[in-house]
Amino acid sequence: MRNATNHPVSMDTLEFALVAKLLVVEARRRGLVVPGFRCPPRIVGVDRSLRRVGDHVTVAVRVKGRPVVAVVADMIEGVVVANRLIPPAADRLRRELWHSVSTSRLDVAAPLGNATAASGQEHAA
Repeated sequence: MRNATNHPVSMDTLEFALVAKLLVVEARRRGLVVPGFRCPPRIVGVDRSLRRVGDHVTVAVRVKGRPVVAVVADMIEGVVVANRLIPPAADRLRRELWHSVSTSRLDVAAPLGNATAASGQEHAA
């Protein structure tokens, strides 16, 4: 679904997969735990869940009926939690991942400009 400026207001599974791939690349590049991503969560009624099995972490996010910015925020937070980061490292990673997504050529990046600015202000260390 798109708004009046032709930007996506909700995310489909292909866009989810593309954002997941970008976050995986960014986590790997930083030497972090690289979570797997899936949708939807197996737990009914939650927007995001995280499952650890041995060394593997899976972040599950509900996509259907949610704004793009909410889905991306949950995916980014999943990377932070998967790596058990605390401030200031957690704040820095959130800021860097928001920047990576918002400056990517992905179709979902355009409406994220304001979220990136807000994220930097809210989570600044």
